[in-house]
Amino acid sequence: MTARRAPVFGKQLHTPAYTLAGDEIAVIETSKGTIRVRLDGDGAPIHVANFCELAQMGFYDDLKFHRYAPGFVIQGGCPNTRDMTPEQVAAGQSGPDGMPGTGGPGWSIKAEFATNPRNSHEDGALAMARSQDPDSAGSQFYFCLGPQHMLDSGYTVFGSTIEGLDVIGSLRVGDVIEHVEIVHES
Repeated sequence: MTARRAPVFGKQLHTPAYTLAGDEIAVIETSKGTIRVRLDGDGAPIHVANFCELAQMGFYDDLKFHRYAPGFVIQGGCPNTRDMTPEQVAAGQSGPDGMPGTGGPGWSIKAEFATNPRNSHEDGALAMARSQDPDSAGSQFYFCLGPQHMLDSGYTVFGSTIEGLDVIGSLRVGDVIEHVEIVHES
């Protein structure tokens, strides 16, 4: 699969090759249970296509959640956690590929929070983490643990949980993302 890239601010932004169908559901199997998320391809097409592309590549399989802020977010999707045990991640140790929370897929995508009419950080919202640069999201995502509207103007929401809010609420640092599958709503 060849990625098309466009230069922005002196760096290359990834354009996912995944073609949106518009009815994508992410089924996220974790060590605590299953989460089903309706992805918003209309509001955040780049983020949804990027997430689907990574899921189809198996990128998220066996990664660990590396950040938990009670009443705020649970975050995962850092490839640096792949070769670490859940205990190592929970202890805040550095892995063979670096510190949890500092890795990505090798590319970034363009921010869509300003163009997404449904960019609302509700309880169970799925959004993409990033660094200080708005166009720096890659693979790390988070689920909101309650409404977090102070994030609406700076982070892209690309899905809403339709099943498994209880699972999201039980996740902690070190819990495993066993597999992410993209299915289509019937």
